[in-house]
Amino acid sequence: MNPRIIFAVLLGHLTLTPIYAVENNIHISGKLVTEPCTLSPESADIPLDFGNVVGKYFQTAARTPGMVFSIKLVDCDISMGNSATVTFLGAESGPLPGLLVTNNGEENGLAFGIETLPDSDTEAPSQLIPINKPSPLFLLSNSESEIKLQGYIEAEPNAIETNTIKSGPFSVTATFKVDYP
Repeated sequence: MNPRIIFAVLLGHLTLTPIYAVENNIHISGKLVTEPCTLSPESADIPLDFGNVVGKYFQTAARTPGMVFSIKLVDCDISMGNSATVTFLGAESGPLPGLLVTNNGEENGLAFGIETLPDSDTEAPSQLIPINKPSPLFLLSNSESEIKLQGYIEAEPNAIETNTIKSGPFSVTATFKVDYP
């Protein structure tokens, strides 16, 4: 085939396809903020492995002991703010308000709670951090700060009474956000 004919055919296809452009059809906005701290990369994903929990355990105790975990904040400048709250976002248990429902729903009779650590100095007990609500204030330190909390598994009261806690794997997923009031 003659190269001029190929070029003419290609040019014909290019001129038959209309192209439309609209000016200013994308609007991007945001807010630049300055936070007192940065989340440490090691706190971006916090796994808690309770291993094997025997279902009969919940016949003698409604919940497991707490498993401590930390949210580490780095590059803290307390001149910009000296306190923080943590909010855990997720699906809330119906039978156990304030606790997270497991990823397979309420069918296994378990929920997951998050609480502050007991304070040995003031003898203050652990305090539940209800899901989707901010925690009490945590004081920050210059440079690095660590928010220590604990998680636990609790059986739903009805599941304990009726002995319907289901065996098998379970998992819980939550997202946390740190705010500087």
